[in-house]
Amino acid sequence: MDFLTAVMEPFRWLVSAIMVAFHDFLAGAGMPAGSGWTWTLSIIGLVLVIRAALIPVFLAQVRAQRRMQRLQPDLKELQDRYRGRTDQASRQAMAQEQMALYRKHGTNPFSACVPLLIQAPFFLALFQVLSGISGAARQGAGIGIMRPDQVEQFDSSSIFGAPLSASLLHGSGDVTAVAVLAVAMILVMTACQFMTQRLVAARTMAGQDSDSPLVRQQKVLLYVLPLVFGAGGIFFPIGVLVYWTVSNLWTLGQQFLAAERPVRA
Repeated sequence: MDFLTAVMEPFRWLVSAIMVAFHDFLAGAGMPAGSGWTWTLSIIGLVLVIRAALIPVFLAQVRAQRRMQRLQPDLKELQDRYRGRTDQASRQAMAQEQMALYRKHGTNPFSACVPLLIQAPFFLALFQVLSGISGAARQGAGIGIMRPDQVEQFDSSSIFGAPLSASLLHGSGDVTAVAVLAVAMILVMTACQFMTQRLVAARTMAGQDSDSPLVRQQKVLLYVLPLVFGAGGIFFPIGVLVYWTVSNLWTLGQQFLAAERPVRA
């Protein structure tokens, strides 16, 4: 077992355990155990559990963004003071003073990325679980906490004719259905990501100098993040696209609520 596999193993077990718990509950409530919609709702349940657990992180992120906004006048003054000074000593001194400002205000330029970084291992674990479904089904093996019969159920399940374990580049079953559903979800999650970043940018860039580091960072994130997820979507199984689409809808809703009800910094 290599290092990455060993590190990801607990996340794969946790992700599969949450999915199986929701699946068994829904099956016990009368939904067909082998239905693609039962497994899809299980994936949505996984999103809700993870995102609900991340609410304190989101609130901390919003506070950090607002503290970042408040330090911009001091940061601009610092940049003006060092403008035109390109020697190594000046650059080092400026970097040290910037870090001192960030510590003073209790924030940093990368605070917006914290929820993504925390979600990353869960997302990667889900990707590994769903990508390994077909291989495990052929071998009659389980994956994570999923039993062999559940792996086989998942592998044969679909929604709108698209298997949950298929991806845009590695389709199975009805290739047209996979392509249509995958492209639709990629467009939705990309649009949600773009609108979310616009809301964040509108909140953090209000009244800021267009040449400030915060404004430049938000402009980069506004276009880069949707492109990254849109391009990556062609590799994701349909089940992973369900996860990321619902997660992006959650994030967009959170940002609307944050705009309506400001969080104390």
